[in-house]
Amino acid sequence: MKLKELKKGTFFTKKQINYPYEDQVWVRGDYDRSEKRYECHRFSDVNDTQWIKGDREVFTGFEF
Repeated sequence: MKLKELKKGTFFTKKQINYPYEDQVWVRGDYDRSEKRYECHRFSDVNDTQWIKGDREVFTGFEF
């Protein structure tokens, strides 16, 4: 699934992991038009933010 297909606030991982740790789970944030990327932060640390392109392959459907 692509990052741009997720709703704001959805949990995802960057790799296929069935039982991820807290620091492996990311939360999708807002889209920034000037950067043309989505703001995403770690579930365990809101200050750890990354700007990720919308066509990045991400994974959902894990148990957390």
